[in-house]
Amino acid sequence: MPAGRLPLAFVTVILAAFTVPVAARPAPAAAAPRCANPVAPAEPVTDVPWPQRRYGVDGLGVLSTGAGITVAVVDSGVDPTNPQLRGQVLKGFDGLDNGGDGRLDCVGHGTAVASIIAARPRAGMGFRGLAPGARILPVRISEQQIIEGRESGRTVSAAQFASSIRWAVDHDARVINLSVVLYQDNPALRDAVAHALDRDVVVVAAVGNLHENGDPRPFPASYDGVLGVGAIGADGVRQPFSQIGSYVDVVAPGGDVLTANPVRGHKTQSGTSYAAPFVAATAALVRAYRPDLSAAQVEARIVATADPAPAGIGEAGYGAGVVNPVRAVSETITAPRATPSRAAVPAVPLDPAVLARAERRDTARQRALIVAAAAGGVAAVVLIVALVLPRGLRRRWQPADPG
Repeated sequence: MPAGRLPLAFVTVILAAFTVPVAARPAPAAAAPRCANPVAPAEPVTDVPWPQRRYGVDGLGVLSTGAGITVAVVDSGVDPTNPQLRGQVLKGFDGLDNGGDGRLDCVGHGTAVASIIAARPRAGMGFRGLAPGARILPVRISEQQIIEGRESGRTVSAAQFASSIRWAVDHDARVINLSVVLYQDNPALRDAVAHALDRDVVVVAAVGNLHENGDPRPFPASYDGVLGVGAIGADGVRQPFSQIGSYVDVVAPGGDVLTANPVRGHKTQSGTSYAAPFVAATAALVRAYRPDLSAAQVEARIVATADPAPAGIGEAGYGAGVVNPVRAVSETITAPRATPSRAAVPAVPLDPAVLARAERRDTARQRALIVAAAAGGVAAVVLIVALVLPRGLRRRWQPADPG
């Protein structure tokens, strides 16, 4: 499901009931919600999907897996039963049904998003998450789908959307992925995002899929301090639906992206919804590898290390370029890159003391590699001398006969 539009109105129906004294008969615990029409299992895909080939995720795992970082997925819930998500999904919050904990997904959207972030590698399957060491905190707020151009399914109000973000912040999320879009500014939502930023949380949001409808301004992607993410295909080119505007900070894979399905198997999806989690996963990787960096510094690093768009930096719809997780984690940055989108995120200065500590860690790693290489070189020279010198003396350093 592409990043959907949240309605501005939400009607709550209150049913009258007889008044019963609390002491006489306690209210029964709410039953866990169920899906009226569960998502059908899909067939597993064994091939390695194109985003993983682009990023070289196996090598990335040597640097960081996102271990110790909690990423909140504020979406349609996350199904933890897919084999690649078992053990990855924490108990969360259900804004749609009482008695739920966010680990129910009746449309598959949140599960797909979460899998791009944290699906574990599994034998015989080419797909895996970008940050498989991270944990997912599911926050269930919507079951909306776009079917034949029409929205259908339940969702929460803008105010409840805002409350869900606050809940994630207050339950130790270090990164929040928002693959949902509201096309009108809302004070409660703006305040919730500000609360997340004040609590040093990285906020990542899809920029929406309505480019062909005039690029209406998306929220929360348009708020300062939020990383707005557009979508590219395997060729590196912006997808036709991906919106263009000052709110695009970076782009990521969002066309024909393989994702995990509830229960089992995989599905191919397209939308900025599926681009955002690549950036959220990158933030988790950076936060795990460089814990001294603030959320603003993590965002600045992601922008500064993005690969240039096909036509170069500044091309409309690409922001600073294509997110590069390896560079975001490993490169030493002396100054954030200027971006044509918004000054708010990349203009945040990187703390010199933090940078110095990061550079010392990098220097120590490089020194260890140099020492190891030098030791190996000395050993190789000794071996060569031991083997070649006696022969050279016997042959008086003449070339060996071809026979």
